[in-house]
Amino acid sequence: MLTLFDYPASENAWKVRQLLHHLRRPYVTVNVSIFEGEGRSPEYQRISPTGTVPAIQLEDGRVLSESSAILFFLATDTPYLPPDAFGRAKVQQWLSFEQERVESQIGSLRYWTLTGKLDRRPPFLVQMKRDTGERALQILDHELSQRPFLTDYGYTIADIAVFAYGGRAEEAGFSLAPYPHVRAWIERVKSQPDFLSVMHPYAEDPFSTKELP
Repeated sequence: MLTLFDYPASENAWKVRQLLHHLRRPYVTVNVSIFEGEGRSPEYQRISPTGTVPAIQLEDGRVLSESSAILFFLATDTPYLPPDAFGRAKVQQWLSFEQERVESQIGSLRYWTLTGKLDRRPPFLVQMKRDTGERALQILDHELSQRPFLTDYGYTIADIAVFAYGGRAEEAGFSLAPYPHVRAWIERVKSQPDFLSVMHPYAEDPFSTKELP
């Protein structure tokens, strides 16, 4: 059976949980105590070289880390990834956008806000991420004004990936009021069969307010 190396409050890990739930694929969960330094252990870094979650281990022992790579692998030959090369490339385009402009900007601000770290960060860095996050939301709103989902292929892993942090931008201090198409898309994603609505707050982990070791 597939093994998922997880941290419940991680939205990157949520992406993989969500896809596995859509696929109704059974798996075993191993929680990684990120803020206690478990991600920096040599044992875990043999699974995930960066020490981050998520990561998976296949039944044959092979391992794979980084959420976008895992999503792409698990979604192959399923309805959540287009069958043609161009369609897969369009999904990859949005996975790249998510990592560069959503997860690293909105995701960072959300994490800092929810763990009380925002005031510890340099103001110029916070503002830079906020400006980049706003631009990302503007791009998303424009694109979603033209189609119900991020690609012309319906609901795919592109939507799962971008939703993970983009759909929770308000928790990072962004207002979604100026982005009606993003708001409508959020509701469409939430209405998908087997949508995972359960959230795991950082407050569940007493170590989350500390800086990563």
